[in-house]
Amino acid sequence: MDEPLLRKFHKELSAGTVSLALLAVVAASAEPLYGYQIAKRLEQTGDGVLAGKQSALYPVLRNLEGAGLLDSFVEPSVSGPPRRYYRATPAGRDALVDWSAAWRATRDSLDAVLKDAAA
Repeated sequence: MDEPLLRKFHKELSAGTVSLALLAVVAASAEPLYGYQIAKRLEQTGDGVLAGKQSALYPVLRNLEGAGLLDSFVEPSVSGPPRRYYRATPAGRDALVDWSAAWRATRDSLDAVLKDAAA
């Protein structure tokens, strides 16, 4: 397998799924989460598939906030710089339902196509 092509494919594939994954992690939490916590939960629950550079998550979190799907607030930290915490808004929870349904439909369709090709 051509490693550069595989890395490129992984990058393109994850670019389309990171927003859904981040929204799901934040919405599933009973309390607001800061970036490092979100990254760790992604790493733990996604078997590391969506793990990447923590700094790459922040632009996506800001985009989700800009779209009204997340709220954030900053609190001081005793162990370092202030932390920005994120929580899902009601619109974010609604979007998660819609995005999850769209993801499942896409996944099922692609699985059907791949089933015959991979045999």
